[in-house]
Amino acid sequence: MDILVMVLQFLLSLSILIVTHEGGHFFFAKLFHIRVEKFYLFFDPWFSLFKVQRGETEYGIGWLPLGGYVKIAGMIDESMDTEQMKQPVQEWEFRAKPAWQRLLVMLGGVLVNFIEAPLIFWLILYTWGESYIPMSQAPNGYEYSEVMHKVGFVDGDIPLSVNGTPIDKQKDFINAILYDDPCTIAVRRNGDTAQVEIPHEFFRQILKDSKQPLMTFSMPAVVDSVIGGSAAELAGMAHGDTIVAINGTQIQTFRQFTTLLTDNAGKDLQMAVVRANGSRDTLNAKVGDDGKLGFFGQNITSFVNPQIHEYSFFEALPAGISKGWEILSSYVRQFRMVFTKEGATQIGGFGTIANMFPKTWDWQSFWFNTAFLAIILAFMNILPIPALDGGHVLFLLIEVITGKKVSDKTLETAQTIGMLLLFALLIYANGADIFRAFFK
Repeated sequence: MDILVMVLQFLLSLSILIVTHEGGHFFFAKLFHIRVEKFYLFFDPWFSLFKVQRGETEYGIGWLPLGGYVKIAGMIDESMDTEQMKQPVQEWEFRAKPAWQRLLVMLGGVLVNFIEAPLIFWLILYTWGESYIPMSQAPNGYEYSEVMHKVGFVDGDIPLSVNGTPIDKQKDFINAILYDDPCTIAVRRNGDTAQVEIPHEFFRQILKDSKQPLMTFSMPAVVDSVIGGSAAELAGMAHGDTIVAINGTQIQTFRQFTTLLTDNAGKDLQMAVVRANGSRDTLNAKVGDDGKLGFFGQNITSFVNPQIHEYSFFEALPAGISKGWEILSSYVRQFRMVFTKEGATQIGGFGTIANMFPKTWDWQSFWFNTAFLAIILAFMNILPIPALDGGHVLFLLIEVITGKKVSDKTLETAQTIGMLLLFALLIYANGADIFRAFFK
């Protein structure tokens, strides 16, 4: 059921983005009186799930949810309808229009995605506001992954500044060590201030150690709820229990607890717990082969109050634009990682994207992820790769600069090469998802 909810959210988000993106192309095509022969959500090789003819355009839903398209008359696109291109040019065709109109048609989808993202963020901020947990409020600091320990972080450190600029949001800290290296991080450590030097291209080391989160809020191992029929329930664990020791080893944080569980996967162990009423008890449990007992720990907000910034309707608009720009800038900076050996191993397909969505339906998370994906879709589509919008834009810019159209033969060859590259990337990305699911 959890997977079904994730998939449904993913498909709905994807459908919204496809319809709006292709709607951008459709709008400019109609504006310049160019015939649009098809408008499809998802691809329809051999057959479609639904179709209806309205005027000159066939609207439909395909069965292959890998994207969508508009088939514009007189244009070399993914349909590869070369026979149409051999016919005499008609005034209602794409190729009959001036270069600036064709350029706007090709940019239409990207423009819509770039516009809709900040609009969605605007409504998110107006409806739910923006909340974050200040790093300075972490009473016991943070626990760090092994790769973070190697560069000098110590469990309990609280980041204070990057190159002298104060920071209090975890995302600013993560962005700094990923994109601004080399840099100097000032941390509060045991009441004093210490310096941690982040080396050049530290992100390579981070990607190699991607199994662990870089940092986690240091909080006690307190039970929130127990799964029915689980080892935790059989052991007698209950809401409010604080695990303080496992097999005689003292536990101070939830991360220490989960590490010991993993080390004792499939084994019997003895736990010392402090009950919600303050009494102490000893429980015996058998750890699952997956290193889990079957309960949920209390959320971080049980220990620290998040900062919530509420926006009025008009205040949320510039904040939404700023949020969109911030995410775009961050994504563009991290795009360089794809061209490294470490980054290539992190590429994912539809499974990776679907995992962005929560296992329970959450409209705030849904709309945030939709806006985030709109930015990614716009950025990826504007890259100058044949078969993408950016590839068509590149050839149109060449025409604008030189005053000469690129030959149909060149466009057909480029389209074919581009589609082969995209299919290869699609196979690699989704194959990586399958490999990680079964072997990692």
